[in-house]
Amino acid sequence: MTSETARRLLSATAVLACLGAPAVAFAAPDEAVEPQVQTPGVASVGDIVVTARRRDERAQDVPIALTVVNEELLDRTGAYNIGQITQLAPSVQLLSPNARNTAITIRGLGASYGLANDGLEQGVGIYIDQVYYSRPATATLDFVDIERIEILRGPQGTLFGKNTTAGALNIITRAPSFTPEAQGEVSIGDYGFLQAKASVSGPLISDKLAARLSFVSTRRDGLVDNVTVGRKQNAQDSISLRGQLLFQPTDKLTVRLFGDYSDQTPDCCTQLYVRVGDTAKPVNLRFPALAAGLGYAPGSTNPYDRIADVDGAIAADQIQRGFSAIVDYDFGWATLTSVSAWRAWDWRPANDRDYTALDITRQSANPSDQDQWSQEFRLSSNGANRIDWTVGAYAFHQAVETHGVTQYGRNASYWLTTVRDPVTNALVPGTNPGLLEGYTVFNDSRIETDSLAVFGQLTWNITDRLHLTPGLRYTHEEKDGAYVSTVNGGGPGSAADLTRRLGVARPQAYAADISDGDLSGQVALSYDISDTVLVYGSLARGYKSGGINMAGIPNLPDGTPALTNAVVEPEVVTTYELGLKTQLFDKRVTANLAAYRTDVEDYQANVVDTGPGALRGYLANADKVEIQGIELDAFTRPTPWLDAYANIAWTDAKYASFTNGPCPLESIGASTLACDLSGKDLPGVSPWAGSIGGELHRDVQGLGQAGEAYFGADASYRSTYNADAAVSRHTEVEGYSIVNLRAGFRSDNGWEAFVFVKNAFDEDYLQLLTVQAGNSGLVLGTPGDPRTVGITLRARY
Repeated sequence: MTSETARRLLSATAVLACLGAPAVAFAAPDEAVEPQVQTPGVASVGDIVVTARRRDERAQDVPIALTVVNEELLDRTGAYNIGQITQLAPSVQLLSPNARNTAITIRGLGASYGLANDGLEQGVGIYIDQVYYSRPATATLDFVDIERIEILRGPQGTLFGKNTTAGALNIITRAPSFTPEAQGEVSIGDYGFLQAKASVSGPLISDKLAARLSFVSTRRDGLVDNVTVGRKQNAQDSISLRGQLLFQPTDKLTVRLFGDYSDQTPDCCTQLYVRVGDTAKPVNLRFPALAAGLGYAPGSTNPYDRIADVDGAIAADQIQRGFSAIVDYDFGWATLTSVSAWRAWDWRPANDRDYTALDITRQSANPSDQDQWSQEFRLSSNGANRIDWTVGAYAFHQAVETHGVTQYGRNASYWLTTVRDPVTNALVPGTNPGLLEGYTVFNDSRIETDSLAVFGQLTWNITDRLHLTPGLRYTHEEKDGAYVSTVNGGGPGSAADLTRRLGVARPQAYAADISDGDLSGQVALSYDISDTVLVYGSLARGYKSGGINMAGIPNLPDGTPALTNAVVEPEVVTTYELGLKTQLFDKRVTANLAAYRTDVEDYQANVVDTGPGALRGYLANADKVEIQGIELDAFTRPTPWLDAYANIAWTDAKYASFTNGPCPLESIGASTLACDLSGKDLPGVSPWAGSIGGELHRDVQGLGQAGEAYFGADASYRSTYNADAAVSRHTEVEGYSIVNLRAGFRSDNGWEAFVFVKNAFDEDYLQLLTVQAGNSGLVLGTPGDPRTVGITLRARY
């Protein structure tokens, strides 16, 4: 932690101390944000009900490490997507250079860092209204009408299944109401920020049929000034619609129908010069010499100037849509639930992949189309029994089709190829400028996945205080994939020149299939020391199916595809956890502690080919990854006019054995190598992360309005972590802290107005880092948002 970062985090803590927060408080846990019906927006320490085990339960009774963020906390903090939720839940990390390449992790697991690969499953399951969302791009969408977000940490393979080896985000939207209600909200801020939200709900047929319609639209100008094309980039531009119908023809039958549509069309996502790292290449083949040879200088060498100079088109357009139905029938002794869903995702990108004004890689884009359907049946016991149980079956089908294109420019031969100087015999940059100009690679791939599972879990209430919860799930999964790339274009050259061109990108064609099954599950033993103190221990085994490389694979020295890289083995995760859940001082303090150890066999890593082009990620297995950590969450209401929270997570994550790993930038020479990364820190994991926040609110009356005035502050911190699978010393993201402030008034008449300041101390920090294609040593990145200010107006009926 830098001294400046520490000073700012201490300043944020001091703000809360001035509000009367305890010296040590811990954050946003299960009960932290249960709203009072009579006063919207006021936190309560009452018990919150969750569905983490597919049944309604008090969160404090569930022997799972979980954090719950509900609508009230989202409204208070102004968090409107998962990226901002990570500031409230430090065990969750999100890396998103663009929607397709989004990686979300919990406790360091879930997705490896690098370019997306259609054949790789995610380890963090995203569920919205009980439907599994396969594409990680879902994590970039704006929230609308959210009731709560349950963040379940650790393997959840028994009941949630479908590759939840790291955990699950269980998102529940607000149901239609038989009482008419409406809510509208408008936020405006600097950088052209404008966000509008609206929802309306009410009965269509009294006590039988109700509907809800929700809308959110977000716009913001780009924060990056592209001096080459003369416009702002890295903007926000999205719209989402969601509709629901609730049909209750009898007391026993409930039917909920869902439909949603989301469209994002931002001018995004440009990366900026961050630094130049040394490589093992000759000095004349590194970035400074190469750039000087072309008379090129970046628009700025300070990423926080937010100046870009890319000369190609960029876009990150996506459309998501879907329909689903949840049918519940109450037999009295048990409830049968059916969840049916269809979803589709269209991805239309554009990328100047060299991220400079040079004409190296004009485009590298992978437009994709995905659709999925799923069907789940569950039968769950009702009421409180000696044995509570849930059994079910699940079917899932997915098809992903991608038609990508990569095109090289007039500077590509100089930048990506080498020749021998006839006099000195030294390697020098390519001397045939036309060799790669217009050279185009078309890649076409399609992968289909079929998954079937049966599962069951029970809770044996051995006594009123002692509970045993075992669960098992058997999953059978089949994948079939095919990849073809073709090349054309480029200028003439000698036989040696043509060989060099093929070394950058050559035709490839291969097909592969996987058929395997696995038994996953968990067992937990919990004991109620008292009505407000629970201790538990659990053992969970998670399973993530094998993968097929759908982005091309490295070539052997003879130029043929390395078919051993076509398929990766399944990933198996075993987690041991001990936990303590407490509510103290008449439930004025809630504090939960979890300690865990996770062993991962055949960790699925998505690494980048260190060949000349280095534009495609491919899959590899690391023999073993080890993670251990401690998490502490708490919430307190020491007085009726103050709520405060804080949390902290310590994570120790390492490649225990990864002898065939990719090489870090500093070890890459003129030829491709494999490196032993055993003992290196797992990328994307901050050893320390935490957040602290609170709100001071007092009843006031003035100008004819009765209500509540408030001031709130939220601070988050992440220590230094590495952003590259190869764990280069040049791709470390320095630790940072962010402080957000807000102040406003909530009227008893249902309206609210507040001003907000995000990143109040204007902290400079990076969201991600990548290594430029060709491994010249150039490291690129995207800075986080600067200080922004705005105002929100909200009304409820």
